[in-house]
Amino acid sequence: MPAYLQAADAAKRKPVTVPGLRRMKAHGDKIAMLTCYDASFAAHMEAVGIDVALVGDSLGNVVQGRSSTLPVTLDDIVYHTRLVRRGLAATLLIADMPFMTFRDPPTALAAAARLLSEGGAAAVKLEGGSGWVCEVIAALTAHEVPVCAHVGLTPQSVHKMGGYRMQGKTDDAAARLHAEARAVAAAGAELLVLESVPAALAGAITRELPIPTIGIGAGAECDGQVLVSYDMLGITPGHRPKFSKDFLAGRGSVREAFAAYADEVRTGRFPGPEQIAG
Repeated sequence: MPAYLQAADAAKRKPVTVPGLRRMKAHGDKIAMLTCYDASFAAHMEAVGIDVALVGDSLGNVVQGRSSTLPVTLDDIVYHTRLVRRGLAATLLIADMPFMTFRDPPTALAAAARLLSEGGAAAVKLEGGSGWVCEVIAALTAHEVPVCAHVGLTPQSVHKMGGYRMQGKTDDAAARLHAEARAVAAAGAELLVLESVPAALAGAITRELPIPTIGIGAGAECDGQVLVSYDMLGITPGHRPKFSKDFLAGRGSVREAFAAYADEVRTGRFPGPEQIAG
């Protein structure tokens, strides 16, 4: 479909909502999510109908040039969320909670208040599935803050994990990760990102949980997919993750790349066998 027609269609579509994502799962409609850090990329995502834009703390790597996400501050995320908000109308906006901004319920509530009120996000995302994280999720949801959980490879735990490695590969590790997924859903999470986990495990979690799962390096059975936008455009310096794909290659514009990504996610062509491990 020509880009101008996609833009016209996007202008007519209804806003994507948090409850709407659960309806998409129930109907078997795949969710297309991308990270976004500015108004221009947001406008292109909006134009082609990307369902969810995530202001990820991955901006520490791809925008700020840092070696990890740990130095990203709440002010950084609020600023970039505000920029992205200006480029969106129907696309749902989620903002990451940076390292140590959700260490306890009061801290998390204060940070989430800024992301929703100052940044304009509709939901927040936080990493981990242990008991204290579930307490934070429960506190946020009790105060009407929608939460996207994130388990598996959690970049804010890079030092504890010893690097960016696939998680859940042994039976014990898979059981722990599955338990974390159940726990965050029971705590009230509305959405769950599964990062770098075996495809079979991600599929089992997806079939069991009532909330949508979004995979990144987690196979094709998740209810949706997310990629770092700079990775899927092939503009991140250095090595591109195996689970990603250069959607800009052979295409004439960023908008066409975003449209191709959304189409491949929705038709089940992405991720393909070459992006799936485990």
